[in-house]
Amino acid sequence: MSNVWQDYKAFWIGAGVILVAILMSMIVVPESEQAVVIRTGKPIAVYNGYDPKAAFGQTGAGVHFRIPLVDKVQRIDKRLLSVDMEQQQVLSTDQDRLIVDAYARYRIIDPIKMVETAGTTERVTQQLEPILSSVLRQELGKRTFQSLLTAERGKAMENIRDGLDREAREYGAQVVDVRIKRADLPEGALASAFTRMEAARQEEAKTITAKGQKDAQIIRAGAEGQAAKIYADSFGQDPGFYDFYRAMQSYDVSFAKNEDAKTILLGSDNAYLKHFKEP
Repeated sequence: MSNVWQDYKAFWIGAGVILVAILMSMIVVPESEQAVVIRTGKPIAVYNGYDPKAAFGQTGAGVHFRIPLVDKVQRIDKRLLSVDMEQQQVLSTDQDRLIVDAYARYRIIDPIKMVETAGTTERVTQQLEPILSSVLRQELGKRTFQSLLTAERGKAMENIRDGLDREAREYGAQVVDVRIKRADLPEGALASAFTRMEAARQEEAKTITAKGQKDAQIIRAGAEGQAAKIYADSFGQDPGFYDFYRAMQSYDVSFAKNEDAKTILLGSDNAYLKHFKEP
């Protein structure tokens, strides 16, 4: 065995060197990462770069090669990354101070540009956090607190996402989504806000009630006027019958039996009783 080593020593050393060089030149890129090859400080190639149209398994992941000791490989997460904003106090258009907590999701779509401008994804996150806070303040400052409780909140989120995305493109990133985790009034202000909202609704209810009463009076007056005209037209055709009909109604009320009935003394020649004398 020693003779074999002595006889082929140069061969084995050369094979070992070649094997080490091959292993050093190989890089394995998983599906979840992008690899940027940097030579003399400049990115020159990307392996498994982001492609929204590429199917799983056809993205360029796998074994790739570089020049050992010359090329440096920087790995960049290909998955969605998060920017968590610290709680901020925002003043709405109705002068309510809101405590807002939001976050954004982004991905690196241009790794070479990211390496040139930011260097690392952690640096990108640090750059986007104050931008998210600024864009969110500007957008929510245009809206009322009540609008954030309606469908208008979705439009606000779209505007914040678009504004943050424009800035993120400068770092080779794409903002996919922005969400507000919390948008509440400061402690102690919530009760006063509810009181103002309740007062506004009560005032609105009073206005609606007053308008309804006015409309009802107008309708009732019109109906009574129309009824009076119908009565006048009807009884005007036979005044004698009208006088008899009204007298019968009066008798019915005056002589009706009830607990509070009183005795009425009238002479036989009293005009009120004239219809009792008629045949």
